[in-house]
Amino acid sequence: MQSRYDVVIIGGGPAGLCSAISLGKTGLSVLLIERDPFLGGQLVKQTHMFFGSKEQFAGTRGFQIGTKLTEQTMSFHNITILLDTIASGYYPEENILLALQNDTILHRISFKKIILATGASEKFLLFENNAIPGIFGAGAVQTLMNVFGVLPGKEVVMVGSGNIGLIVSYQLIQAGAHVKAIIEAAPTVGGYFVHAAKIRRLGVPIFTKTTIKRAIGNENVEGVELIDMDEKWNMVAGTERQVKCDTLCLSVGLSPLSELLYQLRCEMKYIPELGGSVAIRDVTLKTTNPNVFIAGDVAGIEEASSAMLEGTIAGISTAESLGIHNIESKKIKEEANQFLEAMRAGVIGEKIRYGLSKVEGSHV
Repeated sequence: MQSRYDVVIIGGGPAGLCSAISLGKTGLSVLLIERDPFLGGQLVKQTHMFFGSKEQFAGTRGFQIGTKLTEQTMSFHNITILLDTIASGYYPEENILLALQNDTILHRISFKKIILATGASEKFLLFENNAIPGIFGAGAVQTLMNVFGVLPGKEVVMVGSGNIGLIVSYQLIQAGAHVKAIIEAAPTVGGYFVHAAKIRRLGVPIFTKTTIKRAIGNENVEGVELIDMDEKWNMVAGTERQVKCDTLCLSVGLSPLSELLYQLRCEMKYIPELGGSVAIRDVTLKTTNPNVFIAGDVAGIEEASSAMLEGTIAGISTAESLGIHNIESKKIKEEANQFLEAMRAGVIGEKIRYGLSKVEGSHV
């Protein structure tokens, strides 16, 4: 099956949906490809309320935002949506993207422009016995609880005190699990104070400068052995102690899903502050391949609110690259950039600003 579109968007999460909505208003032919059987991406499993401004859905729960964006996207007749579809490869000689739907239907797709909003995958940790049942990534735990209504375990140790680790810990408690402890290798808690304070009020201890040495158990997790770390991130012998649990949840970061960017011959750079290998881009989110734009976690790991703003910017920038300009879209794009700048301001955004300084600007 072969088809042609003005723009192909890969990824139906917050960034991809906002790109699609921006492009839906232009009348361009758009194809949105999503590997899951539903749209929404990470929003589908987020039950907490968003911070920020009214424009960024402050006070609205993540899954509700996903529903709103999905409904808006599906209202445009110029947007075609392929669910249960994996973009499996790009062939530059023919400018053809191959996508496999339901493991049976192969789509050959040609396009003028493409937006990659493929998101990220969870990082893992190396430690003894890390392959036994009962060890999950935080995203997998959210999916089990908030999408399928399954509690992964009754006694949980969380590794990682970033916002995801803190939020998922709170959601586990709400679902009836006992979170025995949250451990963090860094000397300070990584997430927002409001999330950490909520967890501490519930009596959950947060141990900083601590890591996991090994998981205990044979057929499933029965406990974990923790150990202190010194200022050089070395384990401190003699500080080992055990915590009984049946579930170990890892929230130790995300890595951009950037494989297709290599196939699309975009210039890549490893930026630790952005989570891994990302594409060099300009402020419009155009990569070194002038036909490829990026948005969301594949551009650098941030919050879902940032992904939505980047999706809007990428969608409008792509339309402009195809010669479609209007005053309203220009205003929306300027406002999105202003919101992004505000979200990245201050101490909290210092890391992402530093990472972006390595890949934005005069490189494209």
